[in-house]
Amino acid sequence: MIVKIEVNSKVIKAQKGETIMSALKANGIKIPSICSMKDFTPTGACRMCVVEVEGSQGLVPSCSQPVNEWMKIKTHSPQVIKARKTIVELLLSNHPDDCLYCVRNGSCELQALAEELNVRERRIMGRKNKYKLDHSSPSIVRDPSKCILCGRCVRVCDEKLSVFAIDFVNRGNRTIIGTAYNKDLNFSSCINCGQCIMVCPTAALFEKDSLPELEDALHNPEKTVLVQYAPSVGVTLAEEFGVKPGKDISGLINAVLKKIGFERIFDTSFAADISVMEMTSELLARKNKKENMPLLTSCCPAWVKYVEQLYPDLLPFLSNTKSPQQILGSVLKSYYPEISGIAAGSIYSVAVAPCTAKKFEAQREEMTKKGISEVDLVLTTRELAKLIKLYGIDMNQIEPEIADDPYGMRSSAGKLFGVSGGVTEAVIRTMPHVSGAREPSRVKYQELRGGKGKKEAEIRIGKTTYRFAVVSGLSNVLPLLEDIKAGKCEYDFVEVMACMGGCINGGGQPVGSDENAVKARMKALYSIDEREIIRFSHKNPKVNELYNNHLGGLPGEKCKSLFHTTYSARKVLL
Repeated sequence: MIVKIEVNSKVIKAQKGETIMSALKANGIKIPSICSMKDFTPTGACRMCVVEVEGSQGLVPSCSQPVNEWMKIKTHSPQVIKARKTIVELLLSNHPDDCLYCVRNGSCELQALAEELNVRERRIMGRKNKYKLDHSSPSIVRDPSKCILCGRCVRVCDEKLSVFAIDFVNRGNRTIIGTAYNKDLNFSSCINCGQCIMVCPTAALFEKDSLPELEDALHNPEKTVLVQYAPSVGVTLAEEFGVKPGKDISGLINAVLKKIGFERIFDTSFAADISVMEMTSELLARKNKKENMPLLTSCCPAWVKYVEQLYPDLLPFLSNTKSPQQILGSVLKSYYPEISGIAAGSIYSVAVAPCTAKKFEAQREEMTKKGISEVDLVLTTRELAKLIKLYGIDMNQIEPEIADDPYGMRSSAGKLFGVSGGVTEAVIRTMPHVSGAREPSRVKYQELRGGKGKKEAEIRIGKTTYRFAVVSGLSNVLPLLEDIKAGKCEYDFVEVMACMGGCINGGGQPVGSDENAVKARMKALYSIDEREIIRFSHKNPKVNELYNNHLGGLPGEKCKSLFHTTYSARKVLL
């Protein structure tokens, strides 16, 4: 039902029952807020969104107050502005004064609010927060002194991911956000997904900085630095330079990385094609044996850690195929020295990923051989943007280049790994080839696309019908996991990504991205798929060359040694 309300002496229309904030936003009026998030139940905790409503005692939080017909609202009256300004001043009173050195300088919501409300002097003095930095995690750094208790990280961790790694600790003015017993993050159930970083308004949470280590490697004459970048990085990085979301700049990334000093540039999508071949073979073998079904994907390291620590009895269902990042890392440290003439001991392998959990994955013991990591260092999309700015490269003044042979060639199926459902689509396209059935009549599976938390499809391949499920956002996978435990699951293949929408919305992507940006990245990857010639992983000639010349075909012992791993139960202390 549509009702009329009066806002700043002008009549606008609103949906009865929606919140004041929602109605105002739909009419082009921005109301500041710190605690509220889209798709989450409003709490009204921060009070930054207060407005003046005629007849109400005191100011009203617009994020939680529903509209009523002919409600009279003032959004920026002197009383409202004073209240908001006071809130910001109170938050700043005990906040560290190190904006010039802060990793979020220029992208901090508290800083932006102070500027918006013209806070230019310190009227309220408070004792500065002093907490030690928590560097214990391989992916995420916590700085409790910069936390403003908005609770956004807690809600994402609890409601979207069902990890419950952090929560409010203590009471009153001693309240902080921390882990159980306020121990270091590596003792908690954290899965390193980085979604807490994405919603943190300040620098209370940020990724562990790998740039100093990279700089040392780039300027070490004894190191040959190779780099790979993930599918979603190419359609995201441009946003960090003010370009509209969804623009594919993979060619420019190749050129930029060359200028920075990387010896070879490869596309992780090449390894995604290998992952498709291995996972498809694994699925068909399990289906024939009727054991450990459904096959659960293992591309997402945050999801793998989730299973290890919370559902260890389901580890046999997890695919033992490594992620594309680790597959290419393994190839670069084993086979590539033979064909490139580069000494194996000099290779320093770098990966650029949209995900903070990839930093954790690279240092896993299972991803090392004789103490040597398959991937030596991982950068997030944000870190790559910082690196480009550090080297002063103007992306408008360079020409695109292609990635290096032989691992620069990929199918568009490999590129789809960046979106939720893309892994499943790629596997479906290759299943007829591996099973000996006729090629599918279609390559596009609309039912597996989009941003829904769970999608499913039933596909007939040869004489067999397979059931597929795609889940993103770990809270959406819980019912399915319980069905598997109870023996009630009827799916054959289940793709799981920790982050909603998949890697395009990973914890290493640009901070402050909204739903429209994520959709634009998704659309860009599907557009690449539409216009490519090679749309099947098994039709990538460089992949076939690797299998035929080095691996002895699919499946085989060499494939098992390079591309597969094992996972085990992980004890969480807190």
